[in-house]
Amino acid sequence: GDNKWTMTMMARDADTGMLKWGYQKTPHDEWDYAGVNVMMLSEQKDKAGKLRKLVTHPDRNGIVYTLDRTDGSLVSADKIDDTVNVWTHVDLKTGIPVRNPEYGTRMDHKATDVCPSAMGYHDQAHDSYDPDRQLF
Repeated sequence: GDNKWTMTMMARDADTGMLKWGYQKTPHDEWDYAGVNVMMLSEQKDKAGKLRKLVTHPDRNGIVYTLDRTDGSLVSADKIDDTVNVWTHVDLKTGIPVRNPEYGTRMDHKATDVCPSAMGYHDQAHDSYDPDRQLF
């Protein structure tokens, strides 16, 4: 199954400790990406010009996720670059990454040239956000 709550970004209400939202990046993480990278907070305008509070997370699974940090809704999920091949894309309606079966792990298939490797695409090195330039 998906092993719910693994590989998940979560937000809690600071006053009550109750869960506000959760977003699972790699359901059933068969590659052991772990997804422990830094999350960057920003306030940026969306395509409609509305200022939004965002959280951006470049993940070890090769996807850069941006979510609205007030409600956990997925804003964007893009491959870090074209070498990432375990996913064809992330379905923005469901938030689920669409797997490329050629690069999956299963008993009846030997996958080669998997990207990212088990080490992950983006490790624990820190990123930063420049609010003046609006660049990561």
